[in-house]
Amino acid sequence: MPRRYLVLAICCMSLLIISLDVTIMNIALPAIRQDLGSSVAGLQWTVDAYTLVLASLLVLSGSIADRVGRRRVFQTGLVIFTAASLLCSIAPSLGWLIAFRLLQAIGASMLNPVAMSIITNTFTEPRERARAIGVWGAVNGFGLALGPVAGGLLVHSLGWRSIFWVNVPVGLAALILTAIFVPESRAPKARRLDPAGQVLVFLLLAGVTFGIIEGPEIGWSSPAIIGCFALSLLALGGLLWWEPRRAEPLIDLGLFRSPPFSGAVLIAICAFSALGGFLFLNTLYLQETRGLSALDAGLYTLPLAAANVLLSPLSGRLVATRGTRLPLQIAGAGMALGMLPLALAGPDTPVWQLLAAYLVFGIGFGMVNTPITNTAVSGMPRERAGTAAAIASTSRQVGSALGVAVIGAVLASGSMHAGWWILAALGVAVLILGRMSTGAWARSRTRTAEAIPA
Repeated sequence: MPRRYLVLAICCMSLLIISLDVTIMNIALPAIRQDLGSSVAGLQWTVDAYTLVLASLLVLSGSIADRVGRRRVFQTGLVIFTAASLLCSIAPSLGWLIAFRLLQAIGASMLNPVAMSIITNTFTEPRERARAIGVWGAVNGFGLALGPVAGGLLVHSLGWRSIFWVNVPVGLAALILTAIFVPESRAPKARRLDPAGQVLVFLLLAGVTFGIIEGPEIGWSSPAIIGCFALSLLALGGLLWWEPRRAEPLIDLGLFRSPPFSGAVLIAICAFSALGGFLFLNTLYLQETRGLSALDAGLYTLPLAAANVLLSPLSGRLVATRGTRLPLQIAGAGMALGMLPLALAGPDTPVWQLLAAYLVFGIGFGMVNTPITNTAVSGMPRERAGTAAAIASTSRQVGSALGVAVIGAVLASGSMHAGWWILAALGVAVLILGRMSTGAWARSRTRTAEAIPA
């Protein structure tokens, strides 16, 4: 086996523990709610505290990795994530669990974008890189497939705390193999850090997320919630003013003048909002509305995960041979159609109808990851691969956080059916954006990688 494929396998191990953590965490939410006496908002924070911090730090981690060394940052992330997983398993209260999830997110921010940067610098030929990204997406599907079943089995037999144990052996193995086989690499010209931009990004995301999650309980017209949204608007304005004035900004806003790049970011937000909202809502639907056990709930979602595993490599081949439009069209249509049966579902909906919905949604989501990543990474020079991968990953995490926040807020208002319709609308958005961002006009407006300042 060529060494580069071994490097790909090692990098994919980091994605495996991240994707496992997402689905295992969601399947355990009802058990956590019962054990720690959590409200719906508390459950949202166990998910969104992680994704919020992760989204805020991804670009910074990518930039630091380009500066000080990708392998070094990758190994640091593995140590932090693995240790934080152990701490999560002994959390004595909901507050401590959320705190340890924050620590997990700090470690995770050093994994996926940095691993993608390593892959991008290892696979330099465009078609080979697209296939490697397809494998990356397949590993994500495998994690989704394994997570609900493993999580359901662990919660059913050993309790919710055991869901964090699975990260430890994978994290340790990846740490050892990285030290042996992954070469160190960094950008030829290190980019300066942008602490002001980093703070503004965090305030923007934190304000929006806190406002949406706490709004139903505190009141949408309360000073605290209005203040959160006002803070977010001020932070956004600050970013738009500050970043263009930086020689080396945290986020190069000029990149968003490229319609394919902007489209990839928006599609990532919509697609992962749909996934995050689906995982949150579906877990509560299966276990609390239908009264299923954690293990049965995990088994129900296998069609979604299996479709993701099978379709992700196909998506990579389609991107390599046909471009990004076709997989994006399939993605949007599948995600939207998959949610329609669930929008009409109740406590006694036939099982076959649910499984069919999960399968169609899984087909759609399995097609979306590779074109997003390929567009974002291909739009920047290789020496800025860490920043490019971080922007794509940030879009995903922002989407996940918003999906959980919005769907949780809708659920808190007592309308589960409205949540399913919102998820269907997000699929339609992926379909429309995928078509708009891949047409002749969009391609004519794309800036080449050589035109992008390093």
